[in-house]
Amino acid sequence: MPIVQALLALIAACIGFALLARHARLPYAVVLVLGGMVLAFIPGAPRVELDPDLALAFFLPPLLMASAYRTDWRAFTGNIRPILFLALGAVLFTALCVAFAVLTIIPWLPFSAAIALGAIVAPPDAVAAGAVLQRLRLPKGIVAVLEGESLVNDASALVLYRFAVAATLAGAYSWAEAGFTFLALAIGGAMIGWLVGRGAILAIRRLEDTLLETAMSFIACFASYFAAEFFHVSGVIAVVVTGLVLGRAQHALSARTRRESRVVWEFIEFVLNSLVFILIGLQLNEILGRMEEYGAWQLASCAFVVSAALIVSRFIWVFPASLTPRLVPALARFGSPRPWSHTTIIAWCGMRGVVSLAAALALPVTFPERDLIVFLAFCAILATLVMQGTTLEWLIKRLGVEEKRKPGMSIDEAAARTLIAHAALREMESRAEDLLSGAIAQDLLPEYRDRVRLLDGISQGAIAAERAARLEHRLHALRAGRARLLRHRAEDGVEEELMNRLTEELDLEELRLRRLLGATDA
Repeated sequence: MPIVQALLALIAACIGFALLARHARLPYAVVLVLGGMVLAFIPGAPRVELDPDLALAFFLPPLLMASAYRTDWRAFTGNIRPILFLALGAVLFTALCVAFAVLTIIPWLPFSAAIALGAIVAPPDAVAAGAVLQRLRLPKGIVAVLEGESLVNDASALVLYRFAVAATLAGAYSWAEAGFTFLALAIGGAMIGWLVGRGAILAIRRLEDTLLETAMSFIACFASYFAAEFFHVSGVIAVVVTGLVLGRAQHALSARTRRESRVVWEFIEFVLNSLVFILIGLQLNEILGRMEEYGAWQLASCAFVVSAALIVSRFIWVFPASLTPRLVPALARFGSPRPWSHTTIIAWCGMRGVVSLAAALALPVTFPERDLIVFLAFCAILATLVMQGTTLEWLIKRLGVEEKRKPGMSIDEAAARTLIAHAALREMESRAEDLLSGAIAQDLLPEYRDRVRLLDGISQGAIAAERAARLEHRLHALRAGRARLLRHRAEDGVEEELMNRLTEELDLEELRLRRLLGATDA
């Protein structure tokens, strides 16, 4: 019972801190970390130890899955060059910069141990980035790069981390072996993730039950991670690929499953996000308790050097990398050059989170300067969340990067809605020729023609059978519109945000019609 009570108390605290963050207009991840630090110093507060295996195996897969599930695949592939430059190149460069910076103040630390610290703090976290960016309306290109980077960079950082730890304990290392290991882990994880994703889709289509289909998505999430870990490949990559596969197939699911599973995933994501950040804050008391042999000035200087190297190295990498499309025209097709303001925002978005802390806590007990490395990792998480997270909104507004919501309907939205309306009208016109219920379809035609005219320019007392026929006509027309929208998406492409918005409208209308028809699965 104590663990249940503690968990409920933490969730209640998370709700309170989230409300405080909304009132103070701060990223709730920052408020949760600071709140956890405050709770850690309350006299009599229970000591909370975050098991690294639990953090990586329980928290990370569903959070990565949720991020990958809603990722815009077209935007991801369209920005693959900057994503890989950050997820691979920036991770290695940052790890090296942090390692050399640490060696200047802790010269007795082995080089491989310094690389391990660099690998721990190198990857910006998908959870932290999402928690900070969710309130901001950024250009879709920036969001695609940041979300894509945070989905992939954990794999590269964890491979480098495991290699550096092994090299430290063994006293030898080979960079060529590390590169080959990364490729093998990434390819193996991607294959397992794709197989699990395709298997989950086949199973979901045969379940025909919303609760079971939603449960299957969670099973797929953890199955891909544990299967990859069992075969000693990247569980992170496996979960991301599974999420991308399921995200691409979500429009083939039933309307009720799409609607309700989205709510369930949002709830789980909020709870796990909140617990992750508040648990990070609660670690401070435990970490400081093991640092008595170090002076306050020494700890402060080490934390400052690591945090400064972490932030500055990202700027040093991002700005030259953003010039590659101009210097190498052949790379322009993998991503167009960005304005300097967009590059600045990408460079400033380097919040760290649970992956860094879990990797630090997973260091072997005999690892050189283990307690100091764990402390420095915590300071890096805190510095990036507080410093970058709280100033990001100000920087975005200062640079004029935030997108303003335009009144009315966008061109893409108007085009998609017009296609849906025309497809629905054609379906209704064809049904108007039916000998049995064509008269009812004729009665509904003016409504659909009005919709088409509108988009091109920018009964009580009925018997039960007639009422049901009216609803059936509307349902078939709605499904025809959805089918045309899906073909439009496949042929010409539709932004994922717009696709989700239109699909949600069609889902709600379908659920309403099916409920009026008395469908048991509505």
